[in-house]
Amino acid sequence: MKTVELPLVEDTEEFGRKLGEVVRAGDLLLLAGPLGAGKTALVRGLARGLGVQGRVSSPTFVIARVHEPAEGGRGVPLVHVDAYRLGGHLDELDDLDLDTDLVDAVVAVEWGEGVAERLSEDHLLIRLERGADDVRTAQLIPHGDWTARTLPV
Repeated sequence: MKTVELPLVEDTEEFGRKLGEVVRAGDLLLLAGPLGAGKTALVRGLARGLGVQGRVSSPTFVIARVHEPAEGGRGVPLVHVDAYRLGGHLDELDDLDLDTDLVDAVVAVEWGEGVAERLSEDHLLIRLERGADDVRTAQLIPHGDWTARTLPV
């Protein structure tokens, strides 16, 4: 486990951008943390690092958004999921067919801890916290093949 301090929202986005430069098709990222911890900000940076199209915002009401590769990007789509409204209902997660997306896309699941691990034993859990001083931290907890990978920390 590694911990990264992210004092500003811009630092969270920058960390996401660096992560977006090293992730690859088939990667699963599970984002955990309370409201305002920076989950969507991290995905905005991830999208920038991947070079995908579309504005990144929380997919709370649509549950999942697909961001296709932009010209000049890395050529890997980003699937951005918000599992908050699923309330732990695994059959609803299955309905999203994320296991199919995991073949050729990077899948980032907000509120994914305790819900989406079963999609792949190879995943990176990122626990985001926001301290009383408004400083965010990210704990990076690799699982499966992520344990052997170099993280942009």
